[in-house]
Amino acid sequence: MRIGVQGHRTGVAIGIWLLVAAIPLACLPLPAVPSPTPEHGASATVTPIIVVATPTSLPQSVVDEATAEELLLINLYERVNPAVVNIQVLRPAAPSIDADFFREGEGSGFIIDQEGHIVTNNHVVEAAEDVQVTLYDGTILEAEVLGTDPHSDLAVIDIDLPAELLRPIEFGDSDNLHVGQRAIAIGNPFGLEGTLTTGVISALGRTLPAESLFAIPDVIQTDAAINPGNSGGPLLDADGLVIGVNTAIRTTTGVGTGVGFAVPINLVKRVIPQLVAEGHYEHPQLGIRGLTITPVLVDGLELPVERGVLVSEVTANSPAEKAEIRGGSAEVQFRGGLVSKGGDIIIRIDDREILQFEDLLSYLVMQTEVGQEVTLGIVRDGREQSVKVVLGARP
Repeated sequence: MRIGVQGHRTGVAIGIWLLVAAIPLACLPLPAVPSPTPEHGASATVTPIIVVATPTSLPQSVVDEATAEELLLINLYERVNPAVVNIQVLRPAAPSIDADFFREGEGSGFIIDQEGHIVTNNHVVEAAEDVQVTLYDGTILEAEVLGTDPHSDLAVIDIDLPAELLRPIEFGDSDNLHVGQRAIAIGNPFGLEGTLTTGVISALGRTLPAESLFAIPDVIQTDAAINPGNSGGPLLDADGLVIGVNTAIRTTTGVGTGVGFAVPINLVKRVIPQLVAEGHYEHPQLGIRGLTITPVLVDGLELPVERGVLVSEVTANSPAEKAEIRGGSAEVQFRGGLVSKGGDIIIRIDDREILQFEDLLSYLVMQTEVGQEVTLGIVRDGREQSVKVVLGARP
């Protein structure tokens, strides 16, 4: 942003200088130019001066690159847009004395197979009484909600349409993404169907609060414009493969401000099959609350390690309690708040080193399942030891 502003100011300064430099020329009297004397009463003819401005041409390589960019996006849109749908819902609202009222909602989704299954956000269809889907060609269909998962903000709805009329989208791999690579969103911001916006992946590994008490790990951050109505639509790479499901924006105005978030497609791959088959997805859990250990926390609580997760609380009847993981034994004042100290410190799960709480959450959500046994490396009373835990399901 600063570079753009400086460049703009420079352009303005030059423009002003040229304008000021031209003013004296316009105000000063020009020297007299002798005119030819007309002969035999003939009128004088003044030959106009013609100035031909020749624009500076761009290098052909730059033109070719811009054309290739346009063709890439045009081709991608024509291939992928038929898979993107507009979703309209009706939800019950507070009833009046005489009648029930409904609230309208809107979002996006995308077709994933030729059986009519459509992925969208949980918050798009949650508590919906009626769901309608509008396809890219204007066809409007009733849809059924097959399954929802508030923990990942994902849902699956279903439409009844012959397989040959469905244009499913292809999945990519969110484990192989890089900050700076292209990101393309197609959806229905503000109800404007079939809108394409472009940008880049601006960050990876974000943690996003879900509608439940838990959080979504490995979330993709993008500066591709995402606004209300984009929720549930696909975030694509340059090949037109889905790398995420657009789910949220960070804003103080209610509209996109350059920071959008998408649920990673590899989490979608884990959740969606269970939503189709059973209507819900069981997320594995340890059953703890904890804090990422920081240098300030190390000094304040005199901790024996510099990295890891300090267990502050163990949930009753949870896998962690059954494995005898210890939570904090006392609360102390720390930087204006209360912190539980004396609990175990988790430094590893299986072969994954734990540097912060997000590492633990990501491993549990993306690499494990309910009923799986994991091995925690913990530090207790200054000594490292291993504890086996059988993961349970989130409530």
